[in-house]
This record gives sequence, structure tokens and C-alpha cells, in this order.
Amino acid sequence: MNEENKNEGNKKMELLRNAPVSRALFALGLPTMVGMLINALYNLADTYFVGGLGTEQMGAVTVAFPLGQIVVGLGLLFGNGAAAYLSRLLGSRDGDTANKVASTALYSSVWLGAVLIVGSLVFLKSILKQMGALESVMPYAIAYTRIYITFSIFNVFNVTMNNIVSSEGAAKTAMGALMAGALLNVALDPVLIYVLDFGIVGAAAATAASQMVSALIYLIYILRKKSMFRFHVKDCSFSREIIFEILKIGIPTMIFQILSSMSIGMINNAANRYGNSALAAMGPVTKIMSMGTLVVFGFLKGFQPIAGFSYGARKFKRLHEAIKISVIWSTVFCVIFGLTAVLFSTQILSLFTKDDWDLIRIGSAALRANGFSFLFFGFYTVYSFLFLVMGRAREGCILGACRQGICFFPAILLLPMAWGLNGVLYAQPVADILAAGIALIMALNLHKKLECMEAGDFS
Repeated sequence: MNEENKNEGNKKMELLRNAPVSRALFALGLPTMVGMLINALYNLADTYFVGGLGTEQMGAVTVAFPLGQIVVGLGLLFGNGAAAYLSRLLGSRDGDTANKVASTALYSSVWLGAVLIVGSLVFLKSILKQMGALESVMPYAIAYTRIYITFSIFNVFNVTMNNIVSSEGAAKTAMGALMAGALLNVALDPVLIYVLDFGIVGAAAATAASQMVSALIYLIYILRKKSMFRFHVKDCSFSREIIFEILKIGIPTMIFQILSSMSIGMINNAANRYGNSALAAMGPVTKIMSMGTLVVFGFLKGFQPIAGFSYGARKFKRLHEAIKISVIWSTVFCVIFGLTAVLFSTQILSLFTKDDWDLIRIGSAALRANGFSFLFFGFYTVYSFLFLVMGRAREGCILGACRQGICFFPAILLLPMAWGLNGVLYAQPVADILAAGIALIMALNLHKKLECMEAGDFS
């Protein structure tokens, strides 16, 4: 590593080790948060431009989204699992193991991602049917998803690298990669969809191009040796300790991603009983709310290395301060975002269709319900991240599975039976409130354990 990169690495370590917590959170969280916000906006742009093609095309993008999330889950499996471990390794100054972990995570995610993509393409029609695609939607869904899933191999690479890069405090690189892809996608969408008249295939091609550009930025970052880690095939290690440490955090994250995709698929399936407009309405609502969740996730990418480093270095006062500030800041954002969704739900949904009033009516009701429950999302997510970054996989797995699994599945199965379409619209908000209550109980218990550890009792 040359002198310039060495100095850059020292600045990152100083930020994690000694900088005021609020400044470190701002420096590490803001760039990733901005990048993920723009990333979410380009997902919304995709939905917006496709909405001009018709309700069936909107439905196609809606059913493709959860499948893409499952594929990207492999990037989270290895990327997030490695990131939590890497933060602790940096805190304990174990650089050799960190290089092995980073290399193992990156190459494993790409190879397994390729296998999953091939399998998805072979059974594409059956999978889309399970995700809620109606016969009128299916031709568009196949055309869009075939391109979208094939090129998502780049997104697996991007998500893995985003987590690894965030773990070392290189938030500006993560932001740059996300922003470049997002801006390109927004620029290409209208050109490919309408000017060149490629329709829904153009939307998929724009997404593919944007993911390739983001991957190129991360590749340049690796080749220029800007990272504190090495990424060599020879450094890959499948030792029991490394695989266990990656998977004990990665598997709960992957489970969370699978549950998220399943929950979207179940909502789509429940909604399609009420027609194309109900199914299509779930698309923009999901993308709008994911914009809020991605901003919180982006900010907490800054919290993650600080919490992991502080815990690994046994700096408990710094850890407590990081938790407190993160809960306050994320909750303030969630209140603003949630109330905006509630107050302007009809105006927001009107942007995604010209004359489908059923889509606007159903979508705005769903957006209002989700906006109210989003008020608790920041608190819930801080502790979901915290358990995982501390290596407490069991608690992290339970809490991560609450919002879109343990609490959601009973809600989506029972509420529509008693409440019809309203049961579909309110299933996620009900699950959100229940999950926040469980998070509160687990958070109180965690703080008691941290107090014991701070006093010297590590049992």
C-alpha cells in the first residue's frame, strides 16, 4: 500500500477510534445515506416511467422486485456477514484475518449468485406466478425479469462491496458507486422506454447498465488498492472460524431478505384477487416505503462500523453514545418521512398513473397505513443492526425475522380473511407495530448485559 493510501487508512481508523461520535456518524452515515436515497429514487423512477406504459407493465415490475431482492440477498449474506466481522477485526487490529474474510466474502457471493441466477432463469415463469403475476401481466413480467435477473450478478457484487467498503469507513466510495448507477438509470429510462420505444425491456436494460457502472467503480477502488483489505483469490479461506463468523451474521441477514421478498410476494398474491389495479398499486407503495427504509439503512451503515469497532475495542461508553444518537436521528427522519407519506398519499400515488383511479385509491390507503407504522422503524432497525454487529446472531436473527416474518405472516394470512382488501393493506403496518414492541423488550435486556460487561462481567 502506498503512502497516500496508508494515510487514508489511518484517517479511517482515527474516525472509528477517536472522533466525536456524532461527527463519525455524520461522516460515515451521510454519504451512504445519500447514495442509498438516490438508489431508492431510481427504483421509484423505474416505476414512474413504466407506469406510463400501463397497469399490466406496472404489475410486471411489481412481481419482479421480490425475486431481485432474493438474488441480492446473497450479497447481503456474505457482505453484511463479513462487514460485522471486519469491523470487530479492525477494532482488534487483526489485518491478516480481515483480508481473508473480505476475499472469501466477495468471491463466494459472486459464484453463488451466478448459480442462483441460472436457476431462477430456468424456472422463471413458475417463480413469477408464485410472486403474484396474473396471466395478463406474465408476458411483460418475463420480458422484464429475464434481463433484470441476468444482470443482477453485478448487483450481488455491488451489495457485497458496499458492505465491505462501509465496514472500513469508506462511505464516500459507497455513495459514489450508488449515485453513479442511480443517475445513469434515471437518465436512460425515458430514452430506452419511450424515445427508442423498447418499452418495459428498456426499463430492464437501463437498470442493468446502471448496475454495471456501479460495479466498475468498486472494481477501480479494488485495483487502485484504496481499500484497507486485499481481494485475492489466494486469500480466500474456508476455515471453520471464518465461515462461521460470516454466516452467523450473514444467515440472519439473508433470512431477513428472503422474508422481505416473501412478504412482498404474499402481499402481491393477496392483492391480485382484487384485480390488476390492486396488484399494480402495491408496486409504488413498496418502492416508496423502501425509499424510507433504505435511507435508514444507509445512515446505519455509518453506525455499523462505529458500533462494531467500539464493541471489539471494549469502548462501551462510545458504544452507548452511538446507540443513543442513532436512535434519535433515525427516529426523527422516520417521523418526517412517515407523516409526509400520510399527508400526501393521494398526490404521491397520482404520479404513477394517468387515469387508473382504483390504483390511486388503493395505493394511497396502503401508503397512509404504512406511513403511520414507519414512525417506529428507526428504533427497530438500530437494534436489528446492533445485535448482528455485536455477533449476537440468535437475537439478531429473531429480531430481523420479526417485522416481515414472525409478525407479518399471521397478519397477512388472517387479516384479509376478516377485513378483505383492507386486511391486505394493513398487514405490514400491524406487523411493524408488533415488531417494534418486541425490539423494545430485547433492547432493554441488551442494555442490562452491556452494563454487566462494562463492569467487567463478560459471562
